[in-house]
Formats: sequence, C-alpha cells, structure tokens
Amino acid sequence: MTIVLASKSASRAAMLTAAGVAFEACPVPIDERALEASLAGARPDQVALALAEAKALAVSAEDRLVLGSDSLVVVGDRRFDKPASRAEAAEHLRAFSGRAMQLHSAAAIARGGTIAWRHAAIATLQVRPLGDAFIESYLDAEWPAVAQCVGVFRIEARGVQLFERIEGDHFTVLGMPLLAVLGALRDLGEVPA
Repeated sequence: MTIVLASKSASRAAMLTAAGVAFEACPVPIDERALEASLAGARPDQVALALAEAKALAVSAEDRLVLGSDSLVVVGDRRFDKPASRAEAAEHLRAFSGRAMQLHSAAAIARGGTIAWRHAAIATLQVRPLGDAFIESYLDAEWPAVAQCVGVFRIEARGVQLFERIEGDHFTVLGMPLLAVLGALRDLGEVPA
C-alpha cells in the first residue's frame, strides 16, 4: 500500500524512497508561522509535533495513512525558521557560530482524519566557529538549496562542514525521525513486520 507524505521536502522523500516505503507526495499549504504564533510559550518539541500533526491532518485520504513531519532549530533561547533570503541565511550562520544547535524533528501519522501516531526527537549539533569568508563561500556553493532548510544546512552535502560534533540520530538530523516512523508503519500494518 502507498502512504501519503504531506511534505515537499526532498530529504524526507529521499529517506522514504531509500527505505523502500511507497508514498505519494502531497505538499500542504499550512500557515506554519500562524500555528507557531498560536503556540506561544510551548516547548520546541511541542511546536514541531503540532506542525507535523497539522500537515498530516490537512490531507484527506480516507483509505491511506498520511505522514506529516516538521523540524525546527533552536540556538540559545531563539527559534530559527528557514531563511527568507541569502542575507538572512548569513545572519543565521553567524548566530549559530560556535554554539550548540538543537534540532527538533517530529512526525505524525493520520488515518481517517485522526492522529494515529506521533513522535518527536532531538539532535544537538555543535557548530564550529564560522568566519565570514567561510560563510560567504559556503553560501556561494549551497544557496539557494539551503533556503528550504531550517538551520541553513544539508547534512548530506557541504552542511556537514558547519559542525564539530553531532549527538543524535542521523535521520533526525536529516529532518524526520525515520526509525520511529518505520516502526509505526510496521505497527500500523503498512509495511511488513
């Protein structure tokens, strides 16, 4: 059976494809900033879960499971969204320089308009000190590809050069807690156990 992936993320699609999960991508127009604003004061994992659930519930698929996922980055007390411009991406990278980044990735599965499963995971990525010359050369190579990436990086590309140390699951860093998702799909009878 084929699930629905409520996302346009190339990384999430690549993870499911590599894992052998049949899916149909169906991006949904969720006003993420409005939902985040309604959750003022919520913990980052709660916000990521709420966004994943909203995406999963936004797709009408009575007979199929719908997978929604979202990630967000926190450095210190500040939450960062995807950069709106190259200049903002450079600003984010300067703010990350030499600091610990917490990456919250969440996934939710809906069936018949109800959340059947949810999970949130966290990875901590220690950003090395980044000089302005590195930031500019990095963005020369990676922009605009990283414009759609919270944290301004693709770990599977040059983004790996931003970090000194990573603690957490590789798939969580890629943007979806895939091992937990696969376990849920097995439990829900979607893939062989």
